[in-house]
Amino acid sequence: MTAMPPMDSLIWDATFPLLRLEGSGCAGFLHGQTSASVNGASEGKLIPACWLNATGRVQALLEIRLDDAGADVLVLHGDADLVILGFDRVIFPADRVRLGPKREQRRLQRLQQGQLPATDAVLWLDDGAEPPTTWEAPTSSSAQLLEAWRMREGWPLSDAELNGDTNPFELGLAHWVKLDKGCYLGQETVAKLASRGGVKQQLRSWRSTTAFEEPRLESGDRLSLKAERAGVITSAARDPQSGQWFGLALVRRQALDVEKLDAGTEAIPLNLQRPGGFCDPPMGD
Repeated sequence: MTAMPPMDSLIWDATFPLLRLEGSGCAGFLHGQTSASVNGASEGKLIPACWLNATGRVQALLEIRLDDAGADVLVLHGDADLVILGFDRVIFPADRVRLGPKREQRRLQRLQQGQLPATDAVLWLDDGAEPPTTWEAPTSSSAQLLEAWRMREGWPLSDAELNGDTNPFELGLAHWVKLDKGCYLGQETVAKLASRGGVKQQLRSWRSTTAFEEPRLESGDRLSLKAERAGVITSAARDPQSGQWFGLALVRRQALDVEKLDAGTEAIPLNLQRPGGFCDPPMGD
């Protein structure tokens, strides 16, 4: 993929929608509405979480931060207005939660390996605040470098990966799901997937075996194995240095052990590999 500077020299600096929840019941409410274990979490700690629908499909990726008055919920990917609507529909007076206004939150992340960043790898900045000197990156993370990193590591941050029809185990987000925390939205389906072991598809990184400009590879292109459907490309980009194409794909279970698949009507050969940050799904009992 695109040649990248050393990982610790790159900072992902962007703004994201942030929802404010006020009230003494925020931890319990978010514990029941997300895949994370929020009850008992330390104030100020950033908690990664999936917001699922009733059938266990991922609707949004969140970061939660508790404080003494409530909680902030950053929408890392997904429709923030849909999250607001979903929360608002299920908040009752007994929950002791009030939904506040949405705002933008600046967020910095060191582009390290792995899906779940260390506690010192993510920083939220207040309005007007400047990053501390330890966060001054010698190389800015351009959109191209960010795409290369997320496709190598397997961050499902495009609409084709997080499309409302994929579950966290397919996307490599098993460590964003706490299976032992009790009832939560989507828990029944997720628990069944975990107990049975295996999912119908998994996220994989891919790279074309040769350099070319046309035909373009893009999201939605079919992957095949011996002319049989084997998956679909979800993200694609062309490396300007090597001329090769690379990206992410959802690969069917029967093709996960295959190192090469063909893409599109031209049967373009691709090399596949497990993304660096992909967490394997539970294997069942």
